[in-house]
Amino acid sequence: MEHQEHIFSVVVPPNQTRERLDKFLARFIGSVSRARLQKAIAEDLVLVDGTPAKASHQVAPQQQIVVCIPKPQPVDIHPENIPLDIVCEDEHLLVVNKAAGMVVHPAFANYTGTLVNALMHHCGNLSSVGGRQRPGIVHRIDKDTSGLLVVAKNDVTHQGLSAQFRAKSAERLYEAICWHKFDKKSGRVENYIARSPKDRKRMTVQKTGKIAATNYQVVESFDVFSLLQLRLETGRTHQIRVHLSYLGHPILGDGEYGGRNRQLGGLSKSHFQFAAVILEAMPRQALHAKVLGFVHPVTKEKLRFETNLPEDMSLVLEKLRLPTRDSLPI
Repeated sequence: MEHQEHIFSVVVPPNQTRERLDKFLARFIGSVSRARLQKAIAEDLVLVDGTPAKASHQVAPQQQIVVCIPKPQPVDIHPENIPLDIVCEDEHLLVVNKAAGMVVHPAFANYTGTLVNALMHHCGNLSSVGGRQRPGIVHRIDKDTSGLLVVAKNDVTHQGLSAQFRAKSAERLYEAICWHKFDKKSGRVENYIARSPKDRKRMTVQKTGKIAATNYQVVESFDVFSLLQLRLETGRTHQIRVHLSYLGHPILGDGEYGGRNRQLGGLSKSHFQFAAVILEAMPRQALHAKVLGFVHPVTKEKLRFETNLPEDMSLVLEKLRLPTRDSLPI
């Protein structure tokens, strides 16, 4: 019989300082999100020395903690009439220009309003390779990243597209607005990326993990920011965001990887004021999947699609290109 729950046993280390139970568990059980841990705590599924404890409980050395995480049950995906920007479609696949703010597929805390919900309403039949929660999804981009995605309508198409992504033959080009000027006009970043041991929602450069490689080219430089084109050799979670943060050039608006207020420190007064206004105009990471190219798995036709930058990024670039800043604020 398939297990319906996961049991974790943790002994608080002897040198542990005072810390909330939910924060402590989020660090020690990296495979479970803090939201799911908090839900388990609220349902009395977390015992400290045999007694249910609150999330605010302050852990102490040598305490015995047992955590029961129920196995998530598959959720039926309901079609939703959500507008889509479809760039290309045939009986085998479709290419979508995803808007920023849309989650690609249903997952914990995001079961509605996703791209998959919209696709189910639009075309109904999608490939089953990705499982019940990810029908048709060949690759993903983050919720607050905009741009191009290819979706498979059947398994043969899905397998053919996935093979191209694995072989690195599919073309993926992004544009991003980043903090600060670059010393070099182009470069390549290659290292290992893995989940942060302190926060499972974040990825970090580490000594071990999955190899990740990104090529970048500076398109335009401004006083405080740069416009980049980036080509992916691999497709790791948050790869571009992690690599640019690692280089000291986090993406404008990316609070998860240091691209918001912390970059204002050390700027001159005039640059500070200008950057603060630009930052206010970009509440998300300024990252767009601009170009997508692949060979159609069925017709064997070579396809390449390109989209314009979304309105928010275009507006920021217009302001950055102004010869004077008299028109600020945005």
